[in-house]
Amino acid sequence: MIESISIRNLGVIAQAELSLAPGFNALTGETGAGKTMVLSALNLLLGGRADTTVIRSGEESLSVSGTWIIRSSELRVELENLGAQLDGDELIITRTVSSDGRSRAILGGTPVPISTLAELSERLVAVHGQSDQQRLRSVAAQRDALDEYGKLQAHLQAYKQAHTSYFELQARYHRMQSASGQDRARVEELKSLLTTFEKLSPAKGEISELGNLIDRLSNIDGLRIAATTAHEAISPEDSVGALQALGIARKSLESTSDPKLQDIAAQLSELTSLTRDISVELSSYLIDLEIDPQQLEASLERRAELLAFERRNGELDAFIDSVPQLQAELIDLDSSDEQLEKLEIQVEAALSQLSTAAKALSIARQEAALRLGQEVTSELAELAMVGSKLVVQISDLGEFESHGSDRVEFMLAAFDGANLRPISKAASGGELSRIMLALELVLSKDKTLPTMIFDEVDAGVGGQTASELGRRLARVSENTQVLVITHLAQVAAFASNQIRVLKNTQGSITHSSVLPLSGEERVRELARMLSGAPDSDVAIAHAKELLASN
Repeated sequence: MIESISIRNLGVIAQAELSLAPGFNALTGETGAGKTMVLSALNLLLGGRADTTVIRSGEESLSVSGTWIIRSSELRVELENLGAQLDGDELIITRTVSSDGRSRAILGGTPVPISTLAELSERLVAVHGQSDQQRLRSVAAQRDALDEYGKLQAHLQAYKQAHTSYFELQARYHRMQSASGQDRARVEELKSLLTTFEKLSPAKGEISELGNLIDRLSNIDGLRIAATTAHEAISPEDSVGALQALGIARKSLESTSDPKLQDIAAQLSELTSLTRDISVELSSYLIDLEIDPQQLEASLERRAELLAFERRNGELDAFIDSVPQLQAELIDLDSSDEQLEKLEIQVEAALSQLSTAAKALSIARQEAALRLGQEVTSELAELAMVGSKLVVQISDLGEFESHGSDRVEFMLAAFDGANLRPISKAASGGELSRIMLALELVLSKDKTLPTMIFDEVDAGVGGQTASELGRRLARVSENTQVLVITHLAQVAAFASNQIRVLKNTQGSITHSSVLPLSGEERVRELARMLSGAPDSDVAIAHAKELLASN
């Protein structure tokens, strides 16, 4: 709910404070007084385009500020995530525009991009003006209204998932079916490459490991001599070696009682044990050198194969990493009969699912269409369109579009016995306003809505119709805050809060002020709206009668 709007240097408004109340707020005033500037201020607060031409003449900048009461916990979390700070339930939005075109937005004390305000706008305010009436002529907007009324989001979601799945599979099938010569060549290339890879079955790091092994095997004679020499030095067969010498030294020291020599003897014992281990390792090493005399040749051949593959296809380890992608590419491109047959079965199954989802959505729409037509027709009768009938007509498009296979169109019979015609052709501007209001009344039942703003909703209506329009707007305001910009006293009289925009001219300077009305001031404003003469006794009496009847 909007609590207040502050405006400075916007058009004819030098400074104004607009306080709004819950329920029905009516904004009135003579043509040109500046009522549209209030909408311009709201448009800026909701992220609309900044036009420097609306800055008041002679001023360097304009600013508008709005205070909203936020009670939705979900919206509060969203605002807090954007860095906005709330004072209790109050959220303040400020927008400034300078004459050089620079614009700044502040959301709850935090500077934000203008686009952030635009993203929040639908959560804060719903504006209904002539553009919305024109939008109602669109069959797409009519379909959206029906889906909203019928709460068909689940049906729509199921249909859209089936629609996406089917057309993705179908596109893949057609691509495979009409594969170009280049694709077929790529398929053969991938098949050959992956077959070679599978036969070769390389492991990561294998080339490096083979290099180390080849170096070792290539120097086997030198290695054997070195290991043999070392082994014989440690434990020769026919003379005293290092191992025996260590044993002799250890035993000679162990026979003494000198603690220091005993420590050295212990060290010699450890050294003897280590030397014995080394002797065993050297023996094992020498045995391994004799295991496979053909190993060097096999290792050289294996490395040659791997290096040849690497020269053709790039670094081996990187290629191994790319194999899953290459296999997926082959499956995607391979247009063999087997692959096409499998995919064709998947396409047929997806089409069946899409048809089922489309039928379910269509049945749900038809049920909702009947109820919506009846409820809107009932509302139209209350808006002085007795005899008018709205029918939501659903026909088969004959194809699956992103929103379903239905064409949804609002048809209107303007009077008893009249033929049904599309509302874009059958409804006048005033009738379209009332149809839109009737839809809002039906759609807003048992639903919490953001502040609703109606601009020129009373276009083309008057008399008793205007009174019914005011009564219905008052009903909408039972569920949400409503702001109506109107020139009809019959509409304004139903408001719980009436505000007047008054234009004053002093010499060459014109400015507008915003005044809340009550008591006699409101009676005089209604009288002015009725007759153009606020002091007319007849008009004043009529104004009082209007207020009393509400």
